[in-house]
Parts: sequence; structure tokens; C-alpha cells
Amino acid sequence: MKHPNFTIASEIQQALNLGAPIVALESTVITHGLPRPQNLELARDMEKNVRDSGAAPATVALLDGKIRIGLSDGELVQLSEADSVLKVSHRDFATAIVKKAHGGTTVAGTMFAANMAGIKVFATGGIGGVHKESAFDISTDLHALSNIPMIVVCAGAKAILDLPATLEYLETMGVPVIGYKTDEFPAFYSRESGLNVSARLDSPEEIAEYAKAHWDLGMRSAILVTNPVPEADAISKSEMEPIIAKASAEAIKQGIHGQKLTPFLLGRISELTEGKSCAPIWHYY
Repeated sequence: MKHPNFTIASEIQQALNLGAPIVALESTVITHGLPRPQNLELARDMEKNVRDSGAAPATVALLDGKIRIGLSDGELVQLSEADSVLKVSHRDFATAIVKKAHGGTTVAGTMFAANMAGIKVFATGGIGGVHKESAFDISTDLHALSNIPMIVVCAGAKAILDLPATLEYLETMGVPVIGYKTDEFPAFYSRESGLNVSARLDSPEEIAEYAKAHWDLGMRSAILVTNPVPEADAISKSEMEPIIAKASAEAIKQGIHGQKLTPFLLGRISELTEGKSCAPIWHYY
């Protein structure tokens, strides 16, 4: 792919040319998700885990207004230490390009850029969805999942969300929600949510076969594969619910909404759990 606003790392371009496995990784977890230096440690761990599994890690971000598919370690450091970084979803790409800004890509932003580059698999911690604080606050992630054909692997939707409404939206938009070795939709920190997935598959081969069948029919949506955090690292739903409710009430009281809401909630939950809430997603990556 040649485009003036895209730069594809040589490792990723070589993998694309050879048809070798590539896993796209988002970057808002680096720029807006964790404090320093944990953000850089997680970024490096994410890439190492992908490489250890035999694939090339394609972390997606913007540096100086250029959409980057694959970052060097020096560029990961630059992104993790930058003080002024945009949170980039669909609507924000042009802003970042025109302002020649650094940007961390959301799930939707990463899907858009990775799909443009020809990458078919993307791994993230948790997708966005319908917020409890306002039924009109719906993440662009859900729209991206409905019309970008990728396999998206995650630990479910972020537990701060209205999970039943999020699953209803995905059903309405025709997005298959696959449980990897589970019949229950995981809830980010927790393995359980009380909600069902649309299908259960128990091997990567089954998932690949499912995706091929879905797209061969002319479907254009993503395949959302939910893979729960390991049991040893999970926090129970009953333990997390009152903490999430407290953080949500504080957000409403302070008038926090839009793109600032998720970082506030995740940060406040980390404070209320004394950092315990960071462990499941760290180990998930």
C-alpha cells in the first residue's frame, strides 16, 4: 500500500509481502491507558508476546502526523514519553495529520489503519461500547466492528460499560461475538458477565475457518473473538461492580464525558483497587 500519510515499518512490509502472520496492536493503552513507565513496559511486553507466538507485532500510532504501522523500540519510547498526544479514532485522523501531532489509536482507529495496510488480525484488551452514564455515548469501536473485516481478539468489552446494551448493539449490526473456549462473554477484568456469546469456538483453526465462511458469504463485519483473562489474574464480577459504580457516579458528578470518560474511569478504578485492576489486562496482553 502506498499512501502519503502512511508509513509501514520494513518488518511489517516484509511480512505482508511474504503472507506471514501479523498482529495489529493499539496504542491508546500506551498514550492514555497507563502511567509512565508502566505504559512502555506494557508496550514492549505486548510486542514480545506477539513475536514469541511467531507473528510480527504491528503497533499502530501517529508520529508527527504520519500514520505508522509498526514502531521501532525508539518510537515506542517517544510515544510513551510524549506530553501532548491525541486520542485518535476515525474522526481524529485528519486533525492529527494536519497538526502533525502524535496520536494513540483507539480500537476503531487501529482497525481502520491496520485494515488499510492489509492486516487481518488485531489484539486488544477490551473494546469500547455503550456507556452506562449516557445511552447516547456509544464508542466508535462498535461501528468499526460492524464494517471492517478483521479478526479482533479481546478480553470482552470494558467492564465500565453497559454490557447488555453493548451486546445488543453488536447483534443489531450483525457482528459475531465468539467465545474462545467459553460460552460466556467476559467482562474485561472478570471472566464472567452473565451474558452469552453468539458462538463458542475452541481452537484458532476453528476461528480462521469461521472467519473465512463469514467473509466468503460477502459479510463485511469483524469477527469479535473474546478470550477471558486467565483465572489466576481475574477479578470477580461481584468485587468489581461496586467499584465501577463508585467511579461512574464520580464521573457523572464531575461532568466528565466523551473521550475523557474512559481514561477517567479506568484511572479511578485503578486508584480504588490500589492498582489491582491493572493486573488482569497486563497479563492478558
